[in-house]
Amino acid sequence: MPLIELARLADGVFAEVEATLDGDAESLLLYRDGEAVRAWLNICPHAGRRLDWAPGQFLKSKDGLLVCAAHGASFELQGGQCVAGPCRGEALRAVAVTVRDGAVWLG
Repeated sequence: MPLIELARLADGVFAEVEATLDGDAESLLLYRDGEAVRAWLNICPHAGRRLDWAPGQFLKSKDGLLVCAAHGASFELQGGQCVAGPCRGEALRAVAVTVRDGAVWLG
């Protein structure tokens, strides 16, 4: 079963989806960059809280960084590295996804 249809994820936009990883239900953050989609656990490495300020609503700075709603940690969207804020030098935990048949899939 796909995580999301690619048509529902606009270029340069975030989405939150639920997925089962190693038997546990997890919240994932998806980000579309052209035809590519990147995914991370929806958990800030600073305090272990969700990154969204409301379910599926994420903050993006004018510089194009993902900003954690809780304490302002800022992450670049290529590799999920924290480039500013309380967890500078740490990174979001990547989750492998692929795009095929017009949808985003785990793996």
